[in-house]
Amino acid sequence: MSQYFKIGKFAASHGLSGELILQHNLGKKTTFKTIEALFIEEHENSFMPYFIEKTSTKSDTETYIKLEGIDTKETARKLTPKEVWLAEADFKKHSQKSAPIALLGFHLIENDIDLGEVIEVIEQPHQILCTILYKNKEALIPIHEASLLKMDKKNKKLYVTLPDGLLEMYA
Repeated sequence: MSQYFKIGKFAASHGLSGELILQHNLGKKTTFKTIEALFIEEHENSFMPYFIEKTSTKSDTETYIKLEGIDTKETARKLTPKEVWLAEADFKKHSQKSAPIALLGFHLIENDIDLGEVIEVIEQPHQILCTILYKNKEALIPIHEASLLKMDKKNKKLYVTLPDGLLEMYA
C-alpha cells in the first residue's frame, strides 16, 4: 500500500474552465509538472487520484492546477477546500528538505521511547506542531528550539524533550 502525505488544500476555483488554486506547504515554488496525480482522501485511508492536465505557478505557496474531468467552475468548487495529498515518491521529490513539511514520516523520540510517527505538520509563527498517533489518539507536539534536541535525517528520527504533563493529556 502506498503512503500518502498531506501537502495542502484546494483553496479556491479559478476562472471558468475548472482550474483550482492549490495552497501547498512544500517550501518552494513548484509546478507539479512531473507529477501524474494528486490525491484526495474520500474516506479514511481511501485516496482518490485526480490526474493533472496542466499547471502554472502562482507563488511560492500556490499553484494553479487544471485536473482531468474538472471542466467547470461549479465542478471545481466541489473540491474546495479539500485537503490534497501526494504519493510518497512524489512528496520526496517535490518537498524542500529544509521545509517543516519534510518532517512527515519522522518518529518523535523522547528518552529513547518512540512516541509515534509524524502524520501532520502545522506551521505556527514561533513553533511547529507535529501531529502523532499516541496511544491511538492524535496528539499535537510542539517543536521549537527549546524542545528539539537532535534531528537524525538518515534514520528519520526527531529527539525531543517535552513539557511535563503534555503526553498525559492524551493518555
